[in-house]
Amino acid sequence: MTIKEQKAVASRYTLKDETGEILDTNVDTAPLEYLHGAGNLIPGLEKELEGKNVGDKIQAVISPEDAYGSFNEDLVQDVPLTQFDQPDQAKPGNQFHFDGPNGVGIATVVSVDDKNVKVDLNHPLVDKTLNFDVEVLTIRDASQDEIDNGYIQPQAAGASN
Repeated sequence: MTIKEQKAVASRYTLKDETGEILDTNVDTAPLEYLHGAGNLIPGLEKELEGKNVGDKIQAVISPEDAYGSFNEDLVQDVPLTQFDQPDQAKPGNQFHFDGPNGVGIATVVSVDDKNVKVDLNHPLVDKTLNFDVEVLTIRDASQDEIDNGYIQPQAAGASN
């Protein structure tokens, strides 16, 4: 079975930046499971995995335009300090999750004054070329519920190819 739209895929991966520093990996944890073609991965990585089979190992270099895009100054905004449940946690460099129109995002605090917190809503990996090492572990047909919901449901974990 090959990776194509509406297939449930499980993989192991290591993500490195351009200098070789490991940014993320699931080598010693649970496999990453995703629904191929549903936009659950960055576009460049999904394209690299298209047509691969169980056991395939790939190395993929993904440019910013096929990953998290370019820096957008419009995504740097001032938020009133009163909007924070714990204003003392609003310190430059701190990150927090927020619910946005495209799902959960990550905001990074840029600066704080007595009234406002300047936050950067760009993804932390914006403008970065990403280097992936990926091993395809399993591929299976996704259930209709998974296709309808656009993601792999936890109870489907562990299914074989």
